[in-house]
Amino acid sequence: MVDAELIRSNLAAVHRRIDDATEAAGREPGEVRLLLATKTQPPEAVRVAIEAGEKLVAENRVQEVRPKYEALEDLDYERHFIGNLQSNKINALLPYVSCIESLDRLSLARKLDRKLEAEGRSIEVLVQVNTSGEESKFGLEPAEVGGFMEDVSGMETLRVRGLMTIGLNTEDPEMARASLRRLRELRDEVRQMNLDSIEMAELSMGMSGDLEVAIEEGSTIIRVGSAIFVSRAASDQA
Repeated sequence: MVDAELIRSNLAAVHRRIDDATEAAGREPGEVRLLLATKTQPPEAVRVAIEAGEKLVAENRVQEVRPKYEALEDLDYERHFIGNLQSNKINALLPYVSCIESLDRLSLARKLDRKLEAEGRSIEVLVQVNTSGEESKFGLEPAEVGGFMEDVSGMETLRVRGLMTIGLNTEDPEMARASLRRLRELRDEVRQMNLDSIEMAELSMGMSGDLEVAIEEGSTIIRVGSAIFVSRAASDQA
């Protein structure tokens, strides 16, 4: 049973945090967007959020993308993919998303490019970077980013819009600051390279636990899931 009132209340609370952090950081209203991380959530719960005004939704698992797309195809919203993408799942994903936020290896970029070129279309991507150095996380090493950008800059089907990272896994948001700041620094470094077709407009970083720090460090997309779709008590217990 979907608790629509709870979802709307949680959304309002998260937006207040984003707005307050944006103002405190001296940034313009609307600079930071909320992305709903809807892994394992039923379409009915996602529908409540979209009908409440949310426009940016993401999935972690390819197998969840099509069923939710079909259940929500009457609604107007933008669909991203934020999970690790296996090459053999490209065909199952591409028809249903407008942005892949987790491009993290050249072999995947080449396969995406070939598939999209054959279809005569393009897609927005963010390049995922492992700025925390944790072995459990996917993403390029920071030192690899420049060379990777040079390699993909010639792929006209991939419209690189920015970078994505998952901050250091810690209960203290301040401990995650360095990993979030590193993504902003990498964005600035890539901008200085002046590469064709590479646009560093987006920094997708920050979740419910560290969104204030992420916004201070320049995030433009905050990814939040359980803080919206389940009660705080249930989230903490999980």
